[in-house]
Amino acid sequence: MDINILREYIPLYKEALLLTMKIGWQGILMSLIIGLMGSAILHFKVPVLKTIIGIYIEIFRNTPLLVQLFFIYFALPKVGIRITAETCGVLGLGLLGGAYMIETFRSGLEAIPVIQTESALSLGMNEYQTLWHVIMPQAISISVPGLLANVIFLLKETSVFSTISLMDLMFTAKDLIGMYAKTIECLFLLVVFYLIMLLPVSIIGAIVERRLRYGQFGD
Repeated sequence: MDINILREYIPLYKEALLLTMKIGWQGILMSLIIGLMGSAILHFKVPVLKTIIGIYIEIFRNTPLLVQLFFIYFALPKVGIRITAETCGVLGLGLLGGAYMIETFRSGLEAIPVIQTESALSLGMNEYQTLWHVIMPQAISISVPGLLANVIFLLKETSVFSTISLMDLMFTAKDLIGMYAKTIECLFLLVVFYLIMLLPVSIIGAIVERRLRYGQFGD
């Protein structure tokens, strides 16, 4: 392994890391918003909308992100909808993640005893207040392990962004290998920078999960 090559390529990987994290976290934020809204719709069994959400979940959980990106980036322009590659990445990741986040939040909501809702309503709260001030905080706490797993999953899924010509980590590695054939160095840096992106999330997630568990059970 050539140390000089590593030093030369590190700035390129840094730029790719920043782009990957930017798109990844924007997509994750979008997925969290979709997850909260979708889980509330399913929880209250809103007519029509619950059917739409159910179809959305099945479509996006049962098709690969690569196919979804291709559809958004290459098929939508055929009907006059043109978006940038970066926006496509955020949208694709957000829609995929939203389907998983809905199910994660929904499982948290269903874990809350019905008596919690009944007690809040009997105290004069309406359904909206009950959901956002009583039920949802507890549901989010319960859902934390699943949410963290989804976040890590979505960050790893950013590796397919190279297929729509985004200069992410994977694209940078493949491009450098193709031009200079420095396979070992390029793949080594790829692994290192993915670890830089993912390990802090994993460590922070473990700490948060442990503290939440201690808060609930005292051990």
